[in-house]
Amino acid sequence: MKKRMAIMLLGVGLLLAALVGFNLFKAYMFKKFMAGNAAPPATVSATRASYQVWQPQLSAVGSLRAVRGVDVTTEIAGLVRQVHFTSGAQARAGQVLVQLNADADVAQLQALQAAAELAQTVYDRDKAQYDIKVIAKATLDADAADLKSKRAQVAQQTATVAKKTIRAPFDGKLGITTLNPGQYLNPGDAIVTLQAIDPIYADFTLPQQDIGQLAVGQAVRAESNAWPGLPFPGRITSINPKVDTATRNVQVEALLDNHDGRLLPGMYATVRIDVGTPQRRLTLPQTAITYNPYGATIFVVQPAPAPRPGEAPPPAPGGKPAAPMPVAQQVFVTVGPTRGDQVAIEKGVAEGTQVVTSGQLKLKNGTRLVIDNSVRPADAPNPAPQEQ
Repeated sequence: MKKRMAIMLLGVGLLLAALVGFNLFKAYMFKKFMAGNAAPPATVSATRASYQVWQPQLSAVGSLRAVRGVDVTTEIAGLVRQVHFTSGAQARAGQVLVQLNADADVAQLQALQAAAELAQTVYDRDKAQYDIKVIAKATLDADAADLKSKRAQVAQQTATVAKKTIRAPFDGKLGITTLNPGQYLNPGDAIVTLQAIDPIYADFTLPQQDIGQLAVGQAVRAESNAWPGLPFPGRITSINPKVDTATRNVQVEALLDNHDGRLLPGMYATVRIDVGTPQRRLTLPQTAITYNPYGATIFVVQPAPAPRPGEAPPPAPGGKPAAPMPVAQQVFVTVGPTRGDQVAIEKGVAEGTQVVTSGQLKLKNGTRLVIDNSVRPADAPNPAPQEQ
């Protein structure tokens, strides 16, 4: 009986030992499995926070307008006899552009001139007779009035004939026309556009809080996507004395250098005005900032933590220990003003700190990082639209 009991106790002991050993082996294998299957590293791009000199600027989108610009027309009806210009040519003030048929008007003018000459002759003869007291003063006064009337008719007809010759009112560049000889023009019909574009005006608006930083004669710089990277210098010529009550914006007019004729009326341009003194700011690309209800954060790149005592580094795919990888650490920052693709950092990061600029959505504290800067986020102070 005692022998049987001893055998049973021995069997239970062996069973318990086997179970404990199995659990220990299972825990060891699980730990080894987890070490070999750690979370994969995240591939991100990164840059280092650096100081840059910022020139405070005011920026606005403006519309370009010719210093002088009209659609040349006629104020009198007539048939086109000759067209003296070609589309796109330069015109001088007073240059004949179109000649309308004026034969009938010239003939009438000659008749009126003859009548005026006769009235002059009658007046001269009657004046000589009045001087010797042959005729009454009333007769001479009637002759003088008739002479004035005839001269007025001549002047009126002369103006009518002159209107049949259409001239350029000022120097400028002519547009495209479809006018042809033999075409009939009514008063007000457009003949061709004439634009004086050197220099050229830029009209833009700025908020009322910027009025104190504006002055007539202040230098400006305009850029157009038609000529990427090419600045057009100019100066403010006028500031509207009235602020728009609907938008609280003030209209500003600037005169831009356009000696090459590259800017055209109707185009839009980005106008920038330097104000104040340059400032030194610590900057990062705007893509590095994550905005949350509880504040703005960034992920900084930190060296790989040292392994714990007795803990081996995670193996590489070949089975050998992997090289230490940097890890991500979330940090709160205080952001300042922005300029293009850049944002100023007021507090929270030091110069030279390596910061993640893309791929933050898949990061958390301690995530291992693989830094790949083959594709970098935009970081231009004055970005321009990219045409696809």
